[in-house]
Parts: sequence; structure tokens; C-alpha cells
Amino acid sequence: MHALIRLIGPAALLVLAACDPAELVDSTLKRTAHTVVYPVVNVDMPGEVARKATNCILDAASEEELKLLARDVGVEAGTSTKATIREIALRPAAQACFAANGVPPVR
Repeated sequence: MHALIRLIGPAALLVLAACDPAELVDSTLKRTAHTVVYPVVNVDMPGEVARKATNCILDAASEEELKLLARDVGVEAGTSTKATIREIALRPAAQACFAANGVPPVR
């Protein structure tokens, strides 16, 4: 058992050292914003399509927008949040991602 811990310990440190702190923050921020955006998108689209659309929206959002969206975690999205999601969804980057993933365009 101790030999296993001695082998895993250094390997775990190497994995953690390879992680980019900014990438971890971005990933966490996107996961949090996903919990806000997905329910809004899922109202108009079925599950898998809504998941793809949500990912496109999050990829097209700026870091500041992700922070803004993430603030609504745990509560129902309000009018302002829904407007932000729609604004991002209408961007060319989001629309191109929708097209590439079989998501109908937002109108």
C-alpha cells in the first residue's frame, strides 16, 4: 500500500503542476454558467440540442459575460440574464457553432 502511495503521490503532483490555473478558472466559470444558460435554452430546445447550443453560447461569451451569467447560479434566470444569453446566441461565432452542431439558428 505504501509503495502505491509513493508511486501515485509524485504522479499526482505532476498532473497538478501541468494544470494551468487560468484554464481551471475558465473551466469552472463555464461549468457554473452552464447551469444558468442550459435551463433557459432548454425551454425552446430538446435536451441534446440544448446542451450543444449552451456550449456554443458559452464558447462565444467573453470572460466578463461568463462571470455575469454565473452570478445567477442557483436562481431562475431573470430578464437581464435571458437578454444576455440571446445577445450572445445571435453572434456570428455562436451561429456558426450552431450550424456546425445541428442546432437551429436563433431568431
